[in-house]
Amino acid sequence: MRKLYITILSGLLLGLSSCADTFLDLEPQDKRTNVVYFKKPADFKEYATGFYNQLLGWRTPYGKYSIYEFMDSSSDLAANFVTSSDVGRGTISISSSDERWDQCYTYIRTVNILFEKAKDYPGSQSEIAPYLAEAYFFRAYNYFTLLKAFGGVPVVTSVMDTDSPELRSPRNSRYEVVDLILSDLTNAIASLPIEQNIPETEKGRVSKWAAEAFKARVLLYEATWRKYNGTSTDFEGSAGPARDQVNEFLEEAISLCDDVMKKGGYQIWNYNSNDKIKNQSNLYLFNLEDAGSNPAGLTKSSNKEFILYGVYDINLRTGGVNLSHTVSLMIPSRKLIDMFLCTDGKPIDKSDLFQGYHKTGDEFKNRDYRLMNYINGGVDPAPGSVTLDKGLAGYDCAKFKAYNYPTYRKANDESANYPVLRLAEVYLNYAEACYERYGKVTDTQLDGINELRARAGVAALTNKLVEDNGLDMLEEIRRERAIELYMEGARFDDLKRWGIAENALNTSRCGMVVGGDGYETEFKSADGTPTNRYAKNSFVWGEEKVQTGDGVLNCVVISSAANHSFMKKHYLWPIPQKQIDLNPSLEQNPGY
Repeated sequence: MRKLYITILSGLLLGLSSCADTFLDLEPQDKRTNVVYFKKPADFKEYATGFYNQLLGWRTPYGKYSIYEFMDSSSDLAANFVTSSDVGRGTISISSSDERWDQCYTYIRTVNILFEKAKDYPGSQSEIAPYLAEAYFFRAYNYFTLLKAFGGVPVVTSVMDTDSPELRSPRNSRYEVVDLILSDLTNAIASLPIEQNIPETEKGRVSKWAAEAFKARVLLYEATWRKYNGTSTDFEGSAGPARDQVNEFLEEAISLCDDVMKKGGYQIWNYNSNDKIKNQSNLYLFNLEDAGSNPAGLTKSSNKEFILYGVYDINLRTGGVNLSHTVSLMIPSRKLIDMFLCTDGKPIDKSDLFQGYHKTGDEFKNRDYRLMNYINGGVDPAPGSVTLDKGLAGYDCAKFKAYNYPTYRKANDESANYPVLRLAEVYLNYAEACYERYGKVTDTQLDGINELRARAGVAALTNKLVEDNGLDMLEEIRRERAIELYMEGARFDDLKRWGIAENALNTSRCGMVVGGDGYETEFKSADGTPTNRYAKNSFVWGEEKVQTGDGVLNCVVISSAANHSFMKKHYLWPIPQKQIDLNPSLEQNPGY
């Protein structure tokens, strides 16, 4: 893997071009400098290595957009609005430019250059097939980023010049963009190596299984988007889908997930039995570096769960973001805290194991290990350890924090690999696709999800558990997804593809329970008098009655529903005005 770190650093310079004023870098071909000569397979490999900087990582490939905007900040699961507040509050407006648009098209150009050079390769095409497969993957990856942000966008599969007629062409529909993404991923899958054949020095390159897992992600995303949103977000004049492909997409997603699960050789990282990190696998998985990154002395080599990831190293490529201060940017909401199940597998309002909110720490007892690990760094908060003031929710966030910070790692030096896609998501995608396709799921099809629940110390999800407790299977699958992938950037996309973003994002974001009629906590006496642990006046939005695991109780409000006006039009971002000025044929997204 060390070799890959080094080649990434050198390859970045080879695989990137500068951005111009149009939606693609349109530097005339006679002015381009070809540092790589494309005469032998190693030239293609070196150029393709530069694509890996396009993967999402601790420092995003999208300019001003920080990694926190690709987590769950400002979603319904967060009680903070430092980043992504325009999405979380529904205040998105047309901007002059957008670096996701600019950068993705710059990256797409670099990919198309490789395809162009391949046409003139003097040897056998089979010699360079793996590197063209990487190019297909990264073109699909960038178009999927554009699809999620803007819907239909211009499809470009060649290297254009400043006078290319395509520059004045209308947008392609989302359905045409999806067709290209799926076609590119099919081509990638055909020629990428399986994970088992990638040498240790090359770990981090895209494998066949990674491309299959990513294609399954795309298929599930688009199938559910069409199922729950239809054509409601299509721009004026957009062609609709050629046919109903929802079930077709779901069936292929199921098949691809099944292939990855059976053949990929990946494993859920579960070291709960290790006394040094007992029941804390969900904490230390996300900050693995060398042996000093956790009490058990485990290293990145122990991690067989990550399928696609950004590669980092303390000596060659550090995170460059103060990851261990995510507390201030990723505060969980009341909604998220109450979503974690009790160890018997039941929601807190249905479980006799739930201990309520009277003392700080009570609500963490007999609960999913992920609650303790993601929120409190593997320890239960002690009674009297929390003071509600400064308008904050009262909770912390520990996911991605470095162990023993700042002794082990100083600010910006954290170098854990960034998980773009891991086996846990494949399990979740598989179960959801099964249910969405057939309206039911067997207990066997829940085996993957139940492996995640076993790591979290939670009883298995079964049809009997759902039936006996009046639960909804689809909602339980979605609950598991929200909890497992917290802070991994899936939440906004999930809410939108399920067609429920308006309902989820237009509610108040609340923090800790402070009391209720006759309900005593550390913050209020039974008669409602605030204690010295509750600076009530620091919460400008006051309190709100919320349905909790212990009935309707008062919680502090971090952002009132009065501040939120998320609408259907906000499912997509507006096309940057600069792009429309350059090409008046580009239709704006509806509602802007």
